[in-house]
Amino acid sequence: MHAVVTNVTLRDPEAAAAFAREEIAPGVSQAPGFVTGHWVQHGDRKGTSVTVFESEEAASQVADQVRGYPPHEAVTIDSVEVGPVVANA
Repeated sequence: MHAVVTNVTLRDPEAAAAFAREEIAPGVSQAPGFVTGHWVQHGDRKGTSVTVFESEEAASQVADQVRGYPPHEAVTIDSVEVGPVVANA
């Protein structure tokens, strides 16, 4: 399994949370190889998502899509990385 870790700055935390719940999570969950995903707000203006996929190829495809997302008024993407899942519980 491989994960996509995305770090964001939240310009409007409430709107960003609604965007994640209503658009991002449902869309990502339909991606080939999707296993699980979590979107977390930390601090006043930061967020991180970790989405797990069955293969590096599937994770890389989603990471490329995230990097190509058009700008959103509530969120700025700071980084998108793919790496192997080394443990889970």
